[in-house]
Amino acid sequence: MSYDPVQRHFAIEKLVTRMGPDGQEKKYYRIRPARWYGGIVTADCVGCGLLCKFCWVSDALMFHPADFGRFYTPRKIADSLVALARKRDLKLLRVSGGETTIGKPHLLRLLDNLKGKGYRFVLETNGIPIACDESYAETLSRFHFVHVRVSLKGCSEEEFAMLTGAKPEGFTLQLKALQRLMDAGASCHPSVMVSFSSRKNLQTLIQRLRQISPRLAEEVEIEELILYPHVVRRMQKHGLKCHRAYMPDKVPTEQI
Repeated sequence: MSYDPVQRHFAIEKLVTRMGPDGQEKKYYRIRPARWYGGIVTADCVGCGLLCKFCWVSDALMFHPADFGRFYTPRKIADSLVALARKRDLKLLRVSGGETTIGKPHLLRLLDNLKGKGYRFVLETNGIPIACDESYAETLSRFHFVHVRVSLKGCSEEEFAMLTGAKPEGFTLQLKALQRLMDAGASCHPSVMVSFSSRKNLQTLIQRLRQISPRLAEEVEIEELILYPHVVRRMQKHGLKCHRAYMPDKVPTEQI
């Protein structure tokens, strides 16, 4: 039985955000340095509106977001990101682990707290909350140090439904998010998980991206699966087979 990805995002938001004395707080479970983008500091948040069958987060985090992590203020997360970035001499920051755009007031206050600190912020998102909120993309575009990476789940509505278990129109919303971001003049690019896609489907997606903007078609990031042990178990559970993937210690340099 497929689920409505928009409604699930709203439902998860109620579990992983709350109002505190300093504004909206959100749940996180760790802050860490990571090798991606050549070196980046990451705050891993709890909760996503999608249930991707290839996701790298644990089953516990995916299915029981109310039971994990702690609530933090935007300022606390901003200060923690900056402190670790200074310690590791890194200039890139991000939020990952869950859907970063859940809890819009929290995210915008977090970005406010990072403004002028000299860092580049990579906003990784599935895009669905941006597609559903007319003002989200425009507001993000005002933060000139933010770059939005919209992670497409497959190359089509059919692949999106297969990979996430959600209604296929969720993929259309992902493309709509890219349209909104481009219209707002926000810095952004699409990435796409292609480990389950045919070359033909990828080319069809690139044509759809070109209709939004030729730049999106040129800058699409090809993402391929990393076979962490729990990812392999999850795929086996769903009977999902991929065309190409990498072991964690053998990811090509261009994929990092």
